[in-house]
Amino acid sequence: MAKERISRRAVDKFALRREQLAESALQALAELGYARTSLREIAQKSDFSHGVLHYYFEDKVELLTYAVRKFEETCVTRYDDVVAEAGSAEELKRGFGAAMAGTLRSDSAMHRLWYDLRNQSLFEESFRADVLDIDAQRQDMVWRVVQRYAEFTGEPPRVSPALAYAAFDGLFQRALLHLLAGQDEAADALAADAEDLLTRLG
Repeated sequence: MAKERISRRAVDKFALRREQLAESALQALAELGYARTSLREIAQKSDFSHGVLHYYFEDKVELLTYAVRKFEETCVTRYDDVVAEAGSAEELKRGFGAAMAGTLRSDSAMHRLWYDLRNQSLFEESFRADVLDIDAQRQDMVWRVVQRYAEFTGEPPRVSPALAYAAFDGLFQRALLHLLAGQDEAADALAADAEDLLTRLG
């Protein structure tokens, strides 16, 4: 029993260390992107040595996948409070648009990293299963909004979950590009477009 406790403690410590490393690495990855970042460069931008990173992660692929997954654990529920708190179709529409604009402004670097990972999965097979899983969770997140809006209006959604997700994701990615290009009005435009799109799909 004592050996089991020691073993469990060692596993927990290892997992905690991986989380700390991934959180630190996220900043470097988000700033530089996958293609321009090596484990050595990540180490230089964090408080950890290259050797430590290599001990906890086999390579950059494993580190990036793990880091993005940790970030997505909270992101895939980012609109749930809006859904839960809205008392009408109008409130949901406004809240959803504002939430999309808010995360675009506050987490633009992390969203850029997600799109980078998704693009890399077209070439890097080792990313594919994780990207597909995260994408499915994001689709579910958007569909919860569309379904709730449809409940408020009393009409069934006009599109499938996949089509709804593709439409909102396309809007968001376009807005992200514009924001990164220095167009500060991109977030407000996204909010308005998201509201308009929800009324057309829900």
